[in-house]
Amino acid sequence: MKIFPRLLSLTLTLGSTLHGQDISAWITTSDRSMLGERSPEQRRFQERKPGLGPVITIDDSMAYQTMDGFGFALTGGSAEHLMAMSADARSQLLHELFEPGPASTGISYLRLTIGASDLNSFVFSYDDLPAGETDPDLQNFDLGPDRLDVIPVMHEILEINPDIPILGSPWSAPAWMKGNEEVRGGHLKPEYYPSYAQYFVKYIQEMAREGIRISAITIQNEPLNSRNTPSMPWYLDEQRTFLRDHLIPAFKQAGLETDLVLFDHNTDRADYPLALLDDPVISDFALGSGFHNYRGDLGAMSVVHQARPDKHLYFTEQMVTEDPTSNEIAIARRVKRMIIGVTRNWSRNVILWNLAADPHNDPHTDNGGCGICQGALTLDGDTVTRNIAYYTIAHASRFVPPGSVRIASTAPGDDTVQLTEDEERPGLIRATLIHETEVLPNVAFRTPDGQIVLIVANDSFYADSLLVQYRGHYVRLPLEPGAVGTFVWAAGE
Repeated sequence: MKIFPRLLSLTLTLGSTLHGQDISAWITTSDRSMLGERSPEQRRFQERKPGLGPVITIDDSMAYQTMDGFGFALTGGSAEHLMAMSADARSQLLHELFEPGPASTGISYLRLTIGASDLNSFVFSYDDLPAGETDPDLQNFDLGPDRLDVIPVMHEILEINPDIPILGSPWSAPAWMKGNEEVRGGHLKPEYYPSYAQYFVKYIQEMAREGIRISAITIQNEPLNSRNTPSMPWYLDEQRTFLRDHLIPAFKQAGLETDLVLFDHNTDRADYPLALLDDPVISDFALGSGFHNYRGDLGAMSVVHQARPDKHLYFTEQMVTEDPTSNEIAIARRVKRMIIGVTRNWSRNVILWNLAADPHNDPHTDNGGCGICQGALTLDGDTVTRNIAYYTIAHASRFVPPGSVRIASTAPGDDTVQLTEDEERPGLIRATLIHETEVLPNVAFRTPDGQIVLIVANDSFYADSLLVQYRGHYVRLPLEPGAVGTFVWAAGE
């Protein structure tokens, strides 16, 4: 199986002009003949437009959100498989995945589960008790099973990248806190709101003692889903009360610097986080809102941004899978949605679900666990297979480090201006307004070290190239139907 090769040094002709500057391209094709490999074809900007066709214009003077990172959920199951590898194989893989810089995959954001998710071997919380017993003071709180896999793996990751942001999300409170006293479904009892607030405080503090800084939390994965094992639904008014009157005061009293991300569910319910942000106490404390896209439209994130541009947006989960026996890889469709669509709708990160599983998509819980959740990696002992989610993230994570800024680029359907030569009067240039330009789906970034990164998904059946204009210079870049390209060049002066 091919993996992303090490990045070669860019050969650039710098100066007051872009003319003659090399553009580096990394391509994944639908037939798997290239999987994130550097193209041997050399392309350079030129001063004249090379032929007709719609143009993707890059405008780095127009900036949008700053990116925090791209990555995956490190579930308990993922960590379990990693710990089953030999120490040398695991170390080599983790360096490939998490080493900062373009010589590796450059994963730069992680999501941890607070307690078990549906991709654990078994269900647990950090304060499990026999039926009928309670522990409101959390005297039995212990990170427990996480000490066997998640915490050791995180220690190795943090040695490689000590600054990686970590988002923590729970699937359920301890069963004794819930009305049905079960791990699946059931609402949190109001009398345990204070205890559950302290549960989060203790989790953050105990992880910090382990040297693991939790950057942000959500208080519930998919609060409108009671079908997973584990799961716990929250009505909006319940979350508002818990956040305003219990969690936020508990965080302030404990002096925690961990951020709060609201919602953590699908884009069909933009009203949920906006209603929470309507509360002044929550609005003052919350960093922003997180979304999945199993239902709804990614444009809902832009609606939330329009309503509350002072708050950040995050993309906290999406499963991306493929048929492991297929000779083709539907990379264009995945990158179009998960990288281009998500970041064009103001998200500061992209987290896919999940990092690793075995060839049978195990482990997962019974009665509500995900049996189709393929990992970005398939791990079978020390044997590693890289799947479509890996290549989807890598097309961004390798080249768009934290601190990069999304910049303007022509999107499909934008109005653009086309310059053409008058057919009967050579040398006379005409300007024509083009409505709903048919460019390929794309997104562009400027990195902290001054590079422009353009990610393009060729979801067409006919286009075999794209035309790019940057600061008055043009280049035609080859990209076959079904392929994805990441194109990199130095920003002009």
